[in-house]
Amino acid sequence: MLPTEHRLRRREDFATAVRRGRRAGRPSLVVHLRSGATDPHAPGESAPSTRAGFVVSKAVGGAVVRNTVKRRLRHLMRERVALFPPGSLVVVRALPGAGDADHAQLARDLDAAIERLLGGGAR
Repeated sequence: MLPTEHRLRRREDFATAVRRGRRAGRPSLVVHLRSGATDPHAPGESAPSTRAGFVVSKAVGGAVVRNTVKRRLRHLMRERVALFPPGSLVVVRALPGAGDADHAQLARDLDAAIERLLGGGAR
């Protein structure tokens, strides 16, 4: 499970990451990254932790499928949250194909998207 200090919860933070950040898409998901964004809610604080949030719409599947995808993505991000610069906002949006993807496929797509965002890979 993703620790509480690494969870993205506010609507404004989701909007900031999606609207002002960079994105990388893969067949089963899209990752939005607002790199090193300072936290406007905690002025004067030193380097805030990286926070991640997940968007899994009804297009992915029924409630059981959506919750399964969210659990898998949270588990995968727990291991990868340290890769991002401090203060980053990360939103992982599952696409309809994520409901049919297994854990290994989601991991490959997430790794490829993160590599593209952090490695500066060309489109």
